[in-house]
Amino acid sequence: MKNIITFCAILLLFNLGHSKSLKWWQSMSLYQIYLRSFKDSDGDGVGDLKGVISKLEHLIESNVDAFWLSPIYPSPMVDFGYDISDFVSIDKTYGTMEDFEVLIKATHNASMKIIMDFVPNHSSNQHEWFQKSLRSIEPYTNYYVWHKGKVLPNGTVTVPNNWVSVFGGSAWTWREERQAYYFHQFAPQQPDLNYENENVMNTIKDVMRFWLDKGVDGFRMDAVPHLCEDVRFLDEPLTGNPNPNDYGYTHKIYTKDLQHTYKIVEEWRELLNEYLDEKVMLIEAYTNMTMTMKYYIYGAHFPFNFGFITDTNRDSKAVDFRKLIDRWTRKMFTLRSTANWVAGNHDKPRLVTRYGRYRAEAITIMILLLPDVAVTYNGDEIGMEDTWISWKDTKDPQGRNAGKDGYEKASRDPARTPFQWDNSTSAGFSTNQKTWLPVNKNYVTLNLAAQKKQNNSYNALYKAVSAMRKLPVVKRGTLTTTLLNNDIFAFTRKINREAVYVVINFANEEKTVDLTTLIYASFMSSFILNPLTVYYATTNAHHLIGSIIEDIHSVKIPASATVIYTSAIN
Repeated sequence: MKNIITFCAILLLFNLGHSKSLKWWQSMSLYQIYLRSFKDSDGDGVGDLKGVISKLEHLIESNVDAFWLSPIYPSPMVDFGYDISDFVSIDKTYGTMEDFEVLIKATHNASMKIIMDFVPNHSSNQHEWFQKSLRSIEPYTNYYVWHKGKVLPNGTVTVPNNWVSVFGGSAWTWREERQAYYFHQFAPQQPDLNYENENVMNTIKDVMRFWLDKGVDGFRMDAVPHLCEDVRFLDEPLTGNPNPNDYGYTHKIYTKDLQHTYKIVEEWRELLNEYLDEKVMLIEAYTNMTMTMKYYIYGAHFPFNFGFITDTNRDSKAVDFRKLIDRWTRKMFTLRSTANWVAGNHDKPRLVTRYGRYRAEAITIMILLLPDVAVTYNGDEIGMEDTWISWKDTKDPQGRNAGKDGYEKASRDPARTPFQWDNSTSAGFSTNQKTWLPVNKNYVTLNLAAQKKQNNSYNALYKAVSAMRKLPVVKRGTLTTTLLNNDIFAFTRKINREAVYVVINFANEEKTVDLTTLIYASFMSSFILNPLTVYYATTNAHHLIGSIIEDIHSVKIPASATVIYTSAIN
């Protein structure tokens, strides 16, 4: 076969446009804590702030630079904190404001940063703002999106248009008190704030300042593409999906990705810039590449890169992963922006469940060794798996709305179960045998304490590879990607006279490859290369660690394995 695969579009990027001095967030290892399931300190079966404080050492050992907390605000918990009834307080389930202040201080004392989950699109319908808007009490009358409805020829009043909620069903709910419908992109208990109202924008800014003044280091902004709606309230075009209650029933041209949304982000960045110590804004945006990149342009530090969640799966080929990485890094080079790589989160099935053990390990290594920011969902550093949840135990509104026959496909609960610390009661998450979601039964063997005793565990791999992120070659090194054949994807991080090579075999059989092209793509031809050393390898290639590779023309890569090589030149 002609050697076009080997030489196909080798990509060389010079630090992705960074200056010599990186800011704290540009090379961070960011860890997501889903608070309800992280660590319960008081035995009520729900995680809390004191639980996080008690486990900061785990984050330090995992080489975490910053973490973001799922919502901690008072909430009726219809959507478990994403329905906020008070934006400037702490839900008593999670602790007190004093607990949060202690956590901020302890985090900073440990040389880590703390980022809050912020939910600007909507509030709870129990929020004081909504209750006053319901009664047309100023200035809250138009804090939310209200509409009198559409009058049919027979005089019947019905929903204003065909807009559908993300959680299914009409995005409009009638209230007799107001004699009008209110709009909700998500659950009916989560009315959308009206960003056409300047008072709303100013109020949200005040909320941001409240937490920034407390000492938080930034925000992860939830569901940002849904912030604004077209005020003409026109029907959205149909997709051909026959179910009018399904979110995919319409093309979202009036309820998602509106230009006004980006102007709001721009104003938020201006607010963050008021602070001398740099505060960050991270955007959750499930949208297309064009719309995603616009967040960089309008001031976000970065929108999350969900490519490893949405664009690849356990059946993807080597070329698919290379295209995913090259596509994002090319955009970063053009925009002179900071890349980020996300392995999982609380809204999607877990990494190991999506990919299987060996491919999940490969994704973890890519996330940690590609340029700039690495994002890890709690539990993925020990290879936790989705937990089957019965209909009776299902809590997620997205799952409940799908009904008993459809909940398993729709529910996000399986990826949200308690962290598996050890093999004691409730996996060491709680002293209570009844936890808010059931603990995965595999906790007896799959837990952090057990993995700490194993030199080839998922956690051993995570700690070893995440430690490499502290090295200059990973923090600042240039990136080269290539395909060595149809099944082997490889990339290099190189700086000065040092290099790290990552070689991933996506085939279910051993492959022999020539690493010459990979190495010569990173260095000029006139050098003497020291032998390659296997720094680390996935479980199925763990036996190779420490091996010296002197013949780079014929290197065996075990089936489904990922191998990390290091070298220097004389």
